[in-house]
Amino acid sequence: MQSEAGEIRIVDSYDVVSDGVTAKVRILDIPSKFTMAYHLATPVIDQSMNAVLSEIRTELIKENPSKIQELSQTTSELLKRDFLDIVQKKLIKLIPGMPEKSYIELSATLLHEMFGLGIIEILDNDANLEEIVINDSKTYVKVYHVKYGWLETNVKIETESKIEAYSQQIARKVGRQITNLNPLLDAQLPNGDRVNATLYPISTHGNTLDIRKFRADPWTVIDFLERGTLSKELVSFVWQAMQYELSFLVTGGTASGKTSMLNVFLPFIPPNQRIITIEDTSELVLPKYMHWVPMLTRQKNAEGKGEVTMLDLLLNSLRMRPDRLVVGEIRKKEDAQTLFEAMMTGHSVYATMHAETAQQVVKRLVSEPIDLPEIEVATLDLIITAFRQRRTGVRRVLELAEIVERQISGVTELKTNNLFEWKPRSDKIERTINTSQKLSTKLALYSGLTSDEMADDLKEKVTVLQWMTDKKIKNVNTIGLTASNYYTNHDQLMQLIKDNGDPSQLEVI
Repeated sequence: MQSEAGEIRIVDSYDVVSDGVTAKVRILDIPSKFTMAYHLATPVIDQSMNAVLSEIRTELIKENPSKIQELSQTTSELLKRDFLDIVQKKLIKLIPGMPEKSYIELSATLLHEMFGLGIIEILDNDANLEEIVINDSKTYVKVYHVKYGWLETNVKIETESKIEAYSQQIARKVGRQITNLNPLLDAQLPNGDRVNATLYPISTHGNTLDIRKFRADPWTVIDFLERGTLSKELVSFVWQAMQYELSFLVTGGTASGKTSMLNVFLPFIPPNQRIITIEDTSELVLPKYMHWVPMLTRQKNAEGKGEVTMLDLLLNSLRMRPDRLVVGEIRKKEDAQTLFEAMMTGHSVYATMHAETAQQVVKRLVSEPIDLPEIEVATLDLIITAFRQRRTGVRRVLELAEIVERQISGVTELKTNNLFEWKPRSDKIERTINTSQKLSTKLALYSGLTSDEMADDLKEKVTVLQWMTDKKIKNVNTIGLTASNYYTNHDQLMQLIKDNGDPSQLEVI
């Protein structure tokens, strides 16, 4: 493919490996299309080899139907390896003399077709993808690439029945059902991926399947600094607020990165404090040494029993002596009421919420259906607004604001005071000219520091962040270890940074 004007250009290329199947990915700029394309090239299996795989499939079902049934309902790696070994032995017996790689690829292909999602398994193993979307059998699969945004693939699922079969395969593995009577599925796989599926005619164009991939190695504050999502000055400001137990909400639109934004700040919690997180689906990842109790809601079973709501967990967590309370997302009035009551009683609270701006957060909280008293909403210290520009896929902090009370025509109203803002023209997150009307007073009260000392503290935190950036510290545990040493071995850490020491020395200072 040539890179000349008017012809297809290869923008990027790399390999993806899934259970031994190696596929080539190419990101293509095609002049006739409005967006770039994701081209997946997998090993070609001819008709005769497909016939052999079909024969092996039939044999396996006859020989050990109970094991086949077990494999269809589990994600056990041990069972997968056993299956691959059995298939490889059968292939060697039927077609001796092939390269070992061919046996591995053919075995994995049969595994994907019988117990997985076929070619979608390869997409699911591409670490560069955040989301995989099947809209129907008539259109190509779409993916959201971490670098290139939404892309159309060259992959198409042949029939509606196959999409339905994939949805049912997923449902079985999480002990759920998706049928014509129950045509919606919202589930989390054991690997952390979130899955949403719908069946025709609820989705009028055909059956749909949406896989939002879980990032096992989570985004960290250094990742966000390198990408320009955050600035060191803003991070140091939030870090200082967290050190002295102030509360905040992360807000933003759909897929703006709210939960990831919340997660990158959590390693700055002091290590001697108990953290309880409450989520619908497991997304938050904290450093391994932290005193962390993760809790998950549970949907009711087929008999309508066994449901555990976010409110149930919130109320229960307040009896567990938490120092910090983290909620994945505020959705209901009761959840918001309990959360703000926790704030009012002195708990440090962090959560996410759907709203496009900080001012919209305030309006949502004081209006129906949530309808909280303004005196409670005023206890919230900070609002961080996450933003995703859909055209480019760029994610930024749009604003960081505090909530203040202002007299308007003799009436006290809650307004937001922006302390940091993203400037689109320069693509910089900058401190505004606004002075803090509430936060500085509260920080001075809690920390006992003068304004000059607080400014020096912010500069010192920027120094730590710059060192972590220079040393490419992107592991959540190492970032947490750095923050922990900042609190417990402060002078030694700052000397290590001054000497431009290696992060490996963090273990011993």
